[in-house]
Amino acid sequence: MASKSSPFGDSNAISSETSSIAPHSRHGSEGTGTTRHRDSGEKEKHQFRSYRLIGEYEQPWIKDKRMKKTRYNNLIVYIFMVIGFGVAGYICFAATQSVPKHEYCLILDEDFKTLDPNVWNHEVQVDGYGTGSFDWTTTSPENSFVDAEGLHIVPTLTNQSTPITNEQISNGFTVNLTADGSCTSTSPFNCVIHSNNTLGYTIPPVRSARLNTKGKKTIRYGKVEITAKMPKGDWLWPALWLVPQDDAYGFWPRSGEIDIAEVRGNDPSYPLGGRDTYTSTLHWGPTTDTNAFWRTTAGRQIRRTDFSESFHTFGFEWSGDYMYTYLDSRLQQVLYVGIAGKNTPEDFWERGEFGDVFVNNTLVPNPWAASKNRGAPFDQEFFLVMNVAVGSRNGWFLDGVGGKPWVDASTHLAPGAFYQRVDDWLPTWGEGNERGMTVKAVKMWQEGACGSPTP
Repeated sequence: MASKSSPFGDSNAISSETSSIAPHSRHGSEGTGTTRHRDSGEKEKHQFRSYRLIGEYEQPWIKDKRMKKTRYNNLIVYIFMVIGFGVAGYICFAATQSVPKHEYCLILDEDFKTLDPNVWNHEVQVDGYGTGSFDWTTTSPENSFVDAEGLHIVPTLTNQSTPITNEQISNGFTVNLTADGSCTSTSPFNCVIHSNNTLGYTIPPVRSARLNTKGKKTIRYGKVEITAKMPKGDWLWPALWLVPQDDAYGFWPRSGEIDIAEVRGNDPSYPLGGRDTYTSTLHWGPTTDTNAFWRTTAGRQIRRTDFSESFHTFGFEWSGDYMYTYLDSRLQQVLYVGIAGKNTPEDFWERGEFGDVFVNNTLVPNPWAASKNRGAPFDQEFFLVMNVAVGSRNGWFLDGVGGKPWVDASTHLAPGAFYQRVDDWLPTWGEGNERGMTVKAVKMWQEGACGSPTP
């Protein structure tokens, strides 16, 4: 039977012809391989073709005299650039040479493997140390101890760390540190307290610790560096500071005080700055009412964290010409006070403008008049103090700010008012050691070569 013919011709013939003719390929004559290469979507590689001129060719711009002027102009610019770099380098070098350079002798390198009694003293009192804080400072190992992290200064509730009950804290109990021989003050007001709910007197509701190097490690000019982590909790007041060894010019603040770092343990949202902020201050003045600390105070705030989260180095450098504090590096100065040099007052009496100050209708006398040192009262031996206070009645925590549960002017009633709100502030305190200050290291340097007389 004859097959029906296709209008396009023999389909078998077309198929045969197509299969016998391979498409053109520069890679070979095998059609199937080339077809796969193209179907894969890969682009063919192209050889680089250079358009560089070969042989002699005209360069008319070389003969153009205007081009010489351009080269001269460029040369002048380069020369001035070199001169500029040279001048800038000289200015930087001169600036570095102008920075005071002192020789120092390391007198204390403390890493707190133990608490060395040859270096550290505990202060034991119940009076609030002039600031009106609510803590009773002790030698108890619950309030100060050493472990792998360093020295911990940790506040504890009195009713949890002693047999004293809440009822006794409020009424009918006497703490007499003179009788048991533990008080480090000679004044009975600092060593004895009796609770009386009728009169409003309260046993300190919190116990803490305060350590110093008095009589053991002191400096007159030099450096101090303390590596520490601050506590977490409302109304906690950690402090690192220097106090005069002998009060050469009289009682506070005549002989001065150097606060290297003070922090409020409150949350960073606290209006005055919580534990994300620390303050450095010099206290000085002829009377307590004329304390001119506000002229020499400065602070530093850190962002996205706070001083309870990690360790920081709080530093202080002191010479006869200047004093300054710094955070982590000498390049990060916080408070700077010039003593000598251009545009600095003649002395601290002039700096405080005390010449026309009257107290009780009497002209205030200059407590530093006999000193020939313009840095007085900051020209004597100072020792280091480290403590964690709780509360105050001196304005460190402002009345009516941040939910403060007491009023400073209520004096002896303030500790009781504070303790009545224990359920509010105690939950804000960190767990365990987080409610205390941890000090990893302390270094103190005396200005001058080791073995040389104190400046």
